[in-house]
Amino acid sequence: MSSADEILDIVDEQDRVIGRSPRGEAYAKGLRHRCVFIEARDAEGRLFVHRRTPTKLVFPSRYDMFVGGVVGAGESYDEAALREAEEELGVNGLPRPTLLFKFLYDNGAGQTWWSAVYEVRCELPVNPQVEEVAWYDFLPEDEVERRLTDWPWVPDGLAAYERLKALRAAR
Repeated sequence: MSSADEILDIVDEQDRVIGRSPRGEAYAKGLRHRCVFIEARDAEGRLFVHRRTPTKLVFPSRYDMFVGGVVGAGESYDEAALREAEEELGVNGLPRPTLLFKFLYDNGAGQTWWSAVYEVRCELPVNPQVEEVAWYDFLPEDEVERRLTDWPWVPDGLAAYERLKALRAAR
């Protein structure tokens, strides 16, 4: 099954399930669904950053400071966060990611999804999926900040990152 055929829950403005749709159709029609974003840091606290492959359905060849993806039909955010983190990082036995917050991403042009943002410490050697990740490294936070204006980032990940920085600054 291709990723476009994966079945997703379609949700309303309050994140209530109102239907189901194949992923490709959900993207093509701008149907609101659910996604997870997991901030993965190594033992030194560096952030996992990667460039997506050019074959990705959404935001191909862009950089991201989160691993993650869509929540499958009937799957919880927590289940999807662990599954996506282990898949993209290419590891088994990660601790369960910690939920930080949720927000509704909407770019005003038909891309809208409920986004659950998590964090996880990955002290295992990573072996990212070649279908998902074209390049990766663990970068110190200050280097990520310097790269924000230099690299083309996924807009939903950038929105999540800005919200996460504001949340941490308020603490």
